[in-house]
Amino acid sequence: MSLSSRTLRFGIPLLVFLVIAVFLGVGLTLNPRELPSSLIDKPAPAFKLNLLEQPDLAFTPSDLQGQRWLLNVWASWCVGCRVEHPLLNQLALNTDIPMVGLNYKDNPDNARRWLAERGNPYSKIPMDIEGDAGIDWGVYGVPETFVIDENGFIIFKHTGPLDVRAVEQEILPLFSLSTTP
Repeated sequence: MSLSSRTLRFGIPLLVFLVIAVFLGVGLTLNPRELPSSLIDKPAPAFKLNLLEQPDLAFTPSDLQGQRWLLNVWASWCVGCRVEHPLLNQLALNTDIPMVGLNYKDNPDNARRWLAERGNPYSKIPMDIEGDAGIDWGVYGVPETFVIDENGFIIFKHTGPLDVRAVEQEILPLFSLSTTP
């Protein structure tokens, strides 16, 4: 066996192994909760949905044009929503952040009961019973949280239950920036 055929025989598999190992190593350093959103720095998708507490009234994101606000996608059947809900109640109590709760693929009676038991941090709760608005917003699953700026652009997305670190280090600074001259 010549040197070149031996190099090809062992060198190519070794090279392929090294390339796979590098990609695997990089992949292991990524946070699966940080799913990139193609909507960041793009206009928030429009929707017009009836409100949970006032079904004869509707909400659309343009209702909050000129304000920075938070959209939290939740459902009464969502286990992760139970985890983050006390933090959302605390956020509503301690800040003046406008919080909209997009009730996603949920039974309205179950959603009302869930909020009655756990508290309601939201100023508005549009009902996305069919899930169409969630699809337009790129929702992978609940809970998901977005921050929308004064011009109606999505500037932040968090996938999964919010925790204290995400609120303190990622969300609150976005609202502090909106109030500085």
